[in-house]
Amino acid sequence: MEMRDIDNLPKNAANYTALTPLWFLERAATVHPTRKAVVHRSRTFTWLQTYQRCRRLASALSNLSVGFGSKVAVIAPNVPAAYEAHFGIPMSGAVINPVNIRLNASTVAFLLGHSQSAVVIVDQEFFTLAEDSLKLMKEKSQGNFKPPHLVVVADESCDPKTLRYALGQGAIEYEKFLESGDPEFSWKPPQDEWQSIALNYTSGTTASPKGVVLHHRGAYLMSLSNPLIWGMNEGAIYLWTLPMFHCNGWCFTWALAALCGTNICLRQVTAKGVYSAIAKHAVTHFCAAPVVLNSIVNAPSEDTILPLPHVVHVMTAGAAPPPAVLFAMSQKGFRVTHTYGLSETYGPSTVCAWKPEWDLLPPETQARLNARQGVRYIGLEGLDVISSQTGQPVAADGKTIGEIVMRGNLVMKGYLKNPKANEETFANGWFHSGDLGVKHRDGYIEIKDRSKDIIISGGENISSVEVENSLYLHPAVLEASVVARADERWGESPCAFVTLKPGVADKSKEQELGEEIMQFCRSKMPAYWVPKSVVFGPLPKTATGKIQKHILRGKAKELGPVKLSKL
Repeated sequence: MEMRDIDNLPKNAANYTALTPLWFLERAATVHPTRKAVVHRSRTFTWLQTYQRCRRLASALSNLSVGFGSKVAVIAPNVPAAYEAHFGIPMSGAVINPVNIRLNASTVAFLLGHSQSAVVIVDQEFFTLAEDSLKLMKEKSQGNFKPPHLVVVADESCDPKTLRYALGQGAIEYEKFLESGDPEFSWKPPQDEWQSIALNYTSGTTASPKGVVLHHRGAYLMSLSNPLIWGMNEGAIYLWTLPMFHCNGWCFTWALAALCGTNICLRQVTAKGVYSAIAKHAVTHFCAAPVVLNSIVNAPSEDTILPLPHVVHVMTAGAAPPPAVLFAMSQKGFRVTHTYGLSETYGPSTVCAWKPEWDLLPPETQARLNARQGVRYIGLEGLDVISSQTGQPVAADGKTIGEIVMRGNLVMKGYLKNPKANEETFANGWFHSGDLGVKHRDGYIEIKDRSKDIIISGGENISSVEVENSLYLHPAVLEASVVARADERWGESPCAFVTLKPGVADKSKEQELGEEIMQFCRSKMPAYWVPKSVVFGPLPKTATGKIQKHILRGKAKELGPVKLSKL
């Protein structure tokens, strides 16, 4: 039977427009033109100035024929240009591709090649990373390489020599690039809210990262869900401790414009920098992985400013925060909201929603309850834990383990140019997170394990397969397997179990060889991927010769956590 509405009224230009977070910036510039929008060291931009700068950026990109269907890569820490890129690039019709500055040249080369970025906007400190990546791309291209336009962002805190070098290599300086654009540029919103706004790469367990494609609709909904979930007020003062290259700063890039708030940029994150910013700028909110929270609670007294001048709200995600850290943060006056999500869900999409009755419980119990991953965001329509055997929801008993799945408007469009991965991840109408968890009687979910061998170190995903692949390149290594080991500083860090080739070294030389293997890894991969510990011996295997990682995880657990350096 045909479903009929009560009317046959059509959509028209007066009553329907595609959802996009880009209008938030135009509104902020209209409502609060002189309010501080972005602060970085000695530089301050108002909302009107920020809107004009973003329009200049969109215009300058358009002058290069960058628009709908184009991708623009941004390799930068938390500086104003990275913030402006989240508006200026999509205002040109193009897609922003924020690149993790901690990656090595070969990985960045893959990202730039896979995304086919037409322009690379790079901070001066990371210009050589971009340059080395482009060299690798050229070497592999067999004469078909068309280099992207290079725009270098200057920063007063960096060595001026790196800027001079970049300009000498033909890059155009970012401010000069903006000058070529029109501050009154007539940007056009997307005609379809399904249009892509961002391309974010996630390191899976495979050799190559996957490109997560996000749409304007999801970015709009997440930008409004975040402040509602967190209770953020208009005019919030937000400290950028979370990298903007992580899921577009969990969409807070766009949310701050919706709130007409103030962005305080923090180029390098230290506990001292966080405390100083709270005191200097009256910061009300910041986001951080548990490793950053750990550094804040364990900071030496000379780096802190306590008691806090006011309550500071903190959102944490990226790894399950230890209850002890949550407890210590609350003792210092921080109010922590625990969320969970993935690049594929625009960042955090579940929240451990605080209940008033928990206020009456002992602090340790509060911290334990708050360590759970919680319930779905307002903008997410479906969240469950399902049996990997039957596909049915598991019992809400806090014991039965299943896979965490999501569905709704806060789920990505899919992986770029990867139909097989899309088929698997969207099986049976759910987004499959790959994380294993339980559902408690109150409906709150809690992660218990990772179904894949991803190691989460300081909020960064590390592929154990890629680390293993590099270990196998060492001339002394016969076999290698990498698992997560608890780490007092980073939450988790890679632990390498290695079988040496016969006759390579005796027991007395193992420590020395372990150091050499770690040094070898440093030349092959990003620094945070390098194993913090190496254990020698035969690897446990199944009858078919498959390495039994669960046994190695048990051994890593017996070793205890990697200790925090006393230096």
